[in-house]
Amino acid sequence: MREQLAKAFHETHSFKWDPQSGFKLASGLMSPFYVDCRALMAHPDARRLVGQLAYDALRDISLDCLGGLEIGAISIATTISDYAFTAQPARDWRTFVVRKQAKDHGLGKLIEGAYKPGERALIVDDVLTSGGSLLKAVAAARGAGLTVTHALVIVDRQEQDGCKKVEVEGLTVVSLLTIDDLTRAHGAQRKG
Repeated sequence: MREQLAKAFHETHSFKWDPQSGFKLASGLMSPFYVDCRALMAHPDARRLVGQLAYDALRDISLDCLGGLEIGAISIATTISDYAFTAQPARDWRTFVVRKQAKDHGLGKLIEGAYKPGERALIVDDVLTSGGSLLKAVAAARGAGLTVTHALVIVDRQEQDGCKKVEVEGLTVVSLLTIDDLTRAHGAQRKG
């Protein structure tokens, strides 16, 4: 299934590789890889693969809810929650979203969704590079009283020591794919 998901990145044009020019990342650094999980998650077959792989990786972990930073984590958390609810054995993992900043109206919440302080939460993100957005979501979730011990990403870019930075904060990182999986699939696509 990991190979199918890696292939889906190429079929949906959600992975680009340009060793010469590269791509500017959110951190301002350049990388030869561009990983667009928002484009990937726009395809129902790819979402199904993400849901199934995530469920298989998480089903033995005690969780109550899952979420992450807006906008990218919304479709990921919802996909995993929906898949887990219909899988066997079923899991009732509710979802939440962490805003980039608290609303300045209404209740002024930083986190929206179905969670209660003291519950066990998983933080999800599309890609792991420096770990900054993942750690921001973890800090907000912990600040809301959630217990966070695990994080899940679709792709670990294996750059900027992101995984180490997240693990230092007491988290176990689960990645569905690595950048190596995507580059191998890229080579297979070019041959095929």
